[in-house]
Amino acid sequence: MAIFDIYSKRQKKLRGEISDVYFYDEIPNKLRVQIIHIINNTIGECATHSQMNHYLYQPTPSESLYKEMCEILRREYGVFELHKNSNSYYTEIFDFFLNQDDVEKCIDIIELSFKVIDKIVREEQSDFYQEADEAIAELNHRFRENGVGYQFEQGEIIRVDSQLIHSEVVKPVLLILSATSEYDGVLHEFMSAHEHYRNKKYKESLNDCLKSFESLMKAIHEKHHWDYNSNDTAKKLINSCLANNLIPEYLQNQYSSLRTLLESGVPTIRNKEGGHGQGTNVTNVPEHLASYTLHLTATNLLFLAKCEELLS
Repeated sequence: MAIFDIYSKRQKKLRGEISDVYFYDEIPNKLRVQIIHIINNTIGECATHSQMNHYLYQPTPSESLYKEMCEILRREYGVFELHKNSNSYYTEIFDFFLNQDDVEKCIDIIELSFKVIDKIVREEQSDFYQEADEAIAELNHRFRENGVGYQFEQGEIIRVDSQLIHSEVVKPVLLILSATSEYDGVLHEFMSAHEHYRNKKYKESLNDCLKSFESLMKAIHEKHHWDYNSNDTAKKLINSCLANNLIPEYLQNQYSSLRTLLESGVPTIRNKEGGHGQGTNVTNVPEHLASYTLHLTATNLLFLAKCEELLS
C-alpha cells in the first residue's frame, strides 16, 4: 500500500518535530497499529475460534499462518495463551502486541510476522495480498518515520544507530554477502554481531565482528586458491591479502597506513575489550565502542568485498 505524505506529517517536518535521533526502548502505539495494518494487508484476516471449530470449516492459508505464529509464541514464552479472552489467533497475537510493555517481546512479534511474510508469503504470493517486498519496505519506512531505530534486513530485525551509515555501508554489505553462498558464514557471523548488539551483549558482538572480518578474508583466499591456514590470525590474513594484491597496489602505496588501519581496527578492539580471559577484574564493553566496532566491521567488509569484485 502506498505511503502518503499527508498534511500533518508535512507540518511536523516544517516545525522540526521529526527527529533523526533514534530511540530503542519504546514501540509507540501509533507504530504498533501501523505495523498491524501492514501485516493485515499482507497476510489477511483470521476467522474466530468458533468459526474455525465448525466441522465443515476449511482454514484459509492466512488463518493457518496465524495459528502457527500464535503457537510458536505460546511455546517460546511458556504460556497457554498470550492474551485472555481472545476470539481468534489473530486477536490473541495482536492484542498481546498492543498491550505489551516489554519492547523485546514486541520485537519478537514484529520479527516473527515479517519472517513469515519474507519466506512464506513471498513463496506463495497468490494465496495472499500485498507483496512481501512492499510490506517490508513499508515496515522499515514506518520505523524511520517514528524514530524507532530498527530495520528488518536479511530476515531479522537489526538495530540501526545512523540511517546514513546503515544505507551507505551496512545495507550494501548485507546485499554483497547474501549474493553468494561463499559468504554464508561471513553473513551469519555479521548478523550474529548485530543480534548480540541489539541484546546488549557487547563482548559477544565484538567477538562476532572479528569472526566475520576473518571469515571474509578466508573466503576470499579460498575463492582465489591463495595459501592460508585455518587458524591464521587477522594480522596474517591481512598481510596475505595485501601480498596477493587484493587491494590494488596503487592504493597500498598511496595509503601507507592502510595495513595499520586494518590491523589496528576490529582485531585490536576485540582483543583488548572482548577477547581472551578478563582476569580478576570484570570488564564491561561500553555501548558506543560496540557500535563503533560494528560499523567499522561493516566498512571493512564492504571495502574488502568490493576489492574482491575487481579481481573477478
